[in-house]
Amino acid sequence: MIIKMKRSATGEQIGTVINRIGEFGLGIRMTITDGHTLLTVTGGDDRLGTWTPIHMPGVESFTLDIEHVLPEKITVSVGGQEIGSDKLCMIAGPRIIESEERIFATARELHKCGIKIMRGGSYSPNTSPYAFRGLESEGLRMLRSAADQYGLLTVSEVVSLAELDNAAKYCDILQIGARNMQNYRLLQAVGKTDKPVMLKRGVAATVDEWLDSAEYILREGNSRVILCERGIRTFETATKSTIDIAAITSVREKSGLPVIVDPSKAAPHGRFVPSLSLASVAAGADGLMIDAHPNPAEALSDSAQQLSFSQLSKLIDSVRYIALAMGKSV
Repeated sequence: MIIKMKRSATGEQIGTVINRIGEFGLGIRMTITDGHTLLTVTGGDDRLGTWTPIHMPGVESFTLDIEHVLPEKITVSVGGQEIGSDKLCMIAGPRIIESEERIFATARELHKCGIKIMRGGSYSPNTSPYAFRGLESEGLRMLRSAADQYGLLTVSEVVSLAELDNAAKYCDILQIGARNMQNYRLLQAVGKTDKPVMLKRGVAATVDEWLDSAEYILREGNSRVILCERGIRTFETATKSTIDIAAITSVREKSGLPVIVDPSKAAPHGRFVPSLSLASVAAGADGLMIDAHPNPAEALSDSAQQLSFSQLSKLIDSVRYIALAMGKSV
């Protein structure tokens, strides 16, 4: 349950609601959004039975549905960056961290490009059991060290509950991949952290199912959720997956949550990435996450879709023009 207090609600009224929830043995996480105090009940709504807070002084509404509780547009703050603002968020880095030398080279080049957030997989759930699976904990350490040297933020995928604590130690943003979009235990666990969560859309998930998964995170009190469209499975075989451009508008209208696009995941080759990126920005995406590698031909995973840093730099220049037309900067 998420309880939305009136803008005029007093501290005493907010405290009364919090104390009432505490009588059920439940907790509350409090956030301020659009001038309203939002009280997110944690610990399981089932203990509330049929009780509702609607008649308590200062309460404007309550809901379990993010479509009705979130404002028209929200931003997620992390390390001085505002995702969902008028500045387009650019994230880039290798699909999988391969070595200390390469991840430091990546951080250096991203810094030159003006990109503030570096992605890098450390636990990689590849489809093939014979593919490179990542460096695990050591990869996360490398990611953090390289980012710190060049003043970058980090994002990496959490693939299971067992890796969550370690990922939270090294990452500024926790990514939930498409395969785990409906791993509800994992969603609840990241919802209990104080880290922003990037939730990728499942390959066969509808927009409503995607938003339901986001609500699992929100209900645990973590309001810093970033949605990531990475393409869905269709009958088309010319691309790895189909970027759902219409979903960008749909999720923003339904939830107000910021949405970024990962065009690399859908691209069968790096030459597809620029056009998919430009289309996504034109459709209103709040950011892009691009696969970039010091030497794509030598990448141990998804080498065809990764851009070199010279290609990434050209892409940023192109994106800047589309972003300007959409009232954004890069």
